[in-house]
Amino acid sequence: MGDKGSNIKSKLPSRHVSVGPKSAPHRSMYYAMGLTEEEIYQPFIGVATTWNESAPCNITLGRQAQAVKIGVKEKLGTPREFTTITVTDGIAMGHEAMKA
Repeated sequence: MGDKGSNIKSKLPSRHVSVGPKSAPHRSMYYAMGLTEEEIYQPFIGVATTWNESAPCNITLGRQAQAVKIGVKEKLGTPREFTTITVTDGIAMGHEAMKA
C-alpha cells in the first residue's frame, strides 16, 4: 500500500506526504480529515481563496473555490483549499496609501 501512488506522483511535491512507508503518519492525518485512499494517492492541487466576510466583493469567493474544487475532482486530483490575505477597499478607504 505504501508505494501505491508512486507512479502517479513520482515528481509531485505531494509525494513527500503521501507515498511510501515514511509517509504513514501523514496518510493517517489525511484519513482523519475524511480523505479516501484513492484521494490520498491522487495529485494534491492547492485551491487558494481570499474569501472573507469583510466586504461584499469577497463573499462569493467561497462558492467559486468550491466550483474549482469540483473541477479538480473531475480531473482526478485531490483539491486542498486554503485561504490567504486580501485587501478590502471598504476598510482601507481614506488611508494615506490610497491618496497617492
